[in-house]
Amino acid sequence: MNQIKLEPGDLLNKKGHLAQAGYATKLVKSYDRKAIKAGKLRIKEWDYYLVYNKDFGIALTVADNGYMGLISASFLDFITGETQTLSPMIFMTLGKLNLPSDSEAGDIHYKDDKLEISFTHEKGGRRLKLNIPHFYKRASLFVDVVLTPTIEESMVIATPFKRKKKAFYYNQKILGMRANGSVNYKNQHYVFNPEDSYGMLDWGRGVWTYDNTWYWSAAHGQINGKTFGFNLGYGFGDTSAATENMVFYDGAHKLEHVTFNIPKNADGTLDYLSPWTITSSDGRFESKFTPILDRSANTSFGVLLSDQHQVFGYFDGKTILDSGEEIHFNNFLGFAEKVRNKW
Repeated sequence: MNQIKLEPGDLLNKKGHLAQAGYATKLVKSYDRKAIKAGKLRIKEWDYYLVYNKDFGIALTVADNGYMGLISASFLDFITGETQTLSPMIFMTLGKLNLPSDSEAGDIHYKDDKLEISFTHEKGGRRLKLNIPHFYKRASLFVDVVLTPTIEESMVIATPFKRKKKAFYYNQKILGMRANGSVNYKNQHYVFNPEDSYGMLDWGRGVWTYDNTWYWSAAHGQINGKTFGFNLGYGFGDTSAATENMVFYDGAHKLEHVTFNIPKNADGTLDYLSPWTITSSDGRFESKFTPILDRSANTSFGVLLSDQHQVFGYFDGKTILDSGEEIHFNNFLGFAEKVRNKW
């Protein structure tokens, strides 16, 4: 597979079509919401942060999906298996959340009578703050974390949709950011120590078709005293120009297509909490995935549907770098997910 690297320039042409499909390790294409020719109800924009260590994690999202916005916060306890999520919706945002056009500049602030959240840039890093006085059964959730990058490269991909010329997805995944900060939940104090805590950003901007399913997996940590991580995904759009599959270790290493092999129950439904395998078409990534927690949510509202399974667990496997060096990872904490949206 000959994957195409993105060249600097505008993301969209004058017709509102994706100017080039492909991948990069930085945001080389310029995103401009005003250049979109599709209806405002079809525009989807979000910043999603996941921060975790071996004991606990938090996930924070600010999304503007046109007809509705979403502020989501999750607390994940990898020891007890507890997962709690609060995701209040804001109707007909239509870009009013003012999400920035670049991941490296522009801040996000949102406040109402129930919560306050901000994603801001500080010298050398990013700061995530959240305050929800009544998160779960009147228990509050407070987050204050600073993320500091350790990897120069990131996964960037521009994906078209074959049947809709004005549809596209421009996505950046930044892995391996050291996390330093604290979380207070149920009057218990949790600490992110930068020695063993990491954060990632899923930065997405695009125009989506109505019914899509995606698979995504990521993990990061330390191997041989160096930051190691991977981003894997597929399931929507036309990925003939490039995949989003990338390994990070002394630089970025590009992979071809991957497949998530999720076991099934006797009735044919997916068994998310039994061990999976993940394989790549080029033989450069092979892993067993042992789940410990399923952050699931199924929301149906009229013609809208969101069926999400973000499964956390441990990866055991190997990957082959561009140089041919083989890297083994064992008991490596991360996640793999399957999400279907009708939106």
